[in-house]
Amino acid sequence: MPVKNRFAELHEEITTWRRDLHEHPELLFDTHRTSALVAEKLAAFGCDEVVTGIGRTGVVGVIKGKSDTSGKVIGLRADMDALPIVEQTGVPYASKTPGAMHACGHDGHTAMLLGAAKYLAETRNFDGTAVVIFQPAEEGGAGGREMCEDGMMERFGIQEVYGMHNWPGQAPGSFSIRPGAFFAATDVFEIEVEGKGGHAAKPHETIDTTVVASQIVVAAQTIASRNADPVDQIVVSVTSFETSSKAFNVIPQRATLKGTVRTMTDEMRDLAETRLKRLAQGVAESFGATARVEYIRNYPVMVNHEEQTAFAAKVATDVSGACEEAPLVMGGEDFAFMLEERPGAYILVGNGPGAAVHHPEYNFNDDAIPAGCSWWAEIVEQRLPAA
Repeated sequence: MPVKNRFAELHEEITTWRRDLHEHPELLFDTHRTSALVAEKLAAFGCDEVVTGIGRTGVVGVIKGKSDTSGKVIGLRADMDALPIVEQTGVPYASKTPGAMHACGHDGHTAMLLGAAKYLAETRNFDGTAVVIFQPAEEGGAGGREMCEDGMMERFGIQEVYGMHNWPGQAPGSFSIRPGAFFAATDVFEIEVEGKGGHAAKPHETIDTTVVASQIVVAAQTIASRNADPVDQIVVSVTSFETSSKAFNVIPQRATLKGTVRTMTDEMRDLAETRLKRLAQGVAESFGATARVEYIRNYPVMVNHEEQTAFAAKVATDVSGACEEAPLVMGGEDFAFMLEERPGAYILVGNGPGAAVHHPEYNFNDDAIPAGCSWWAEIVEQRLPAA
């Protein structure tokens, strides 16, 4: 059961949608143009219900099959938001929004799910209900959590949910997946060090926050190298170091560190938070300074459910001939919130060679569209076989 012929026919049209979305990227929850376009198309496809404003700017479309003896409801989710990156692709449909671009392929995800929705609304060759979910604010805003907190799963009776992400470096239109923990929990921290500022010529009269904060940066790396079991995945990254002074001859009163922690288990997450706080405060105290640590838990570990993962892999194999085992990914994904609410699975579709996601030269590969659309459509048709 290869790529559906209908998606070969729709390929050019879906590509046009994708490139229009690429030209007009929107950040976080400010997906007003994108959400309106999605809602307009879902209505034009003949969806039985189109609801906007779920999770602020999310859009949900309901497509009923020819029959509903099963009473089953399957959710399919795509993310819509872009990233605050200046595009450097040079393509004719490059971003027209200053400082924003679709550097993660959410334009492709949205276009592919729209293509699947059009096909499902045309054919309705299934027994049950398909719910297409278009989510804002995946890139750090936890839009998936907001849609769940808005009661989306209960309101539309969703029983299982499936998501997809493009994957650069993997052959276009190929698939890979893994059961269990897949994408990492992603937390952020801010450490504010308070010392005693003064003249750079008289360091003995100060408590140098630059030195203290530098020691904290080094000490934080021991969480992974000396506190965590070597077989457990954990990444602690300090990504920002700022002081309260920009002068050459001033030892600053304050220094602020920011960064991320990425883990694959709740135990590692707890360990990282506890150790980071103790290290920062202990190092600061040893120099006579103080450290205030704010640790914010963001996206949880994204965990694929075993039965749904096996099913998703079978569908992928039917579409493309194979489905490989995906690697563990230390990036975060807020589809995790939906998988905490309902069983389901998340799969990777190949984007081919080229720049990695979150890079200014990244571009979604339109050759992946027919496979991606076919996988979503087959998820519905195989999970809800026509009566």
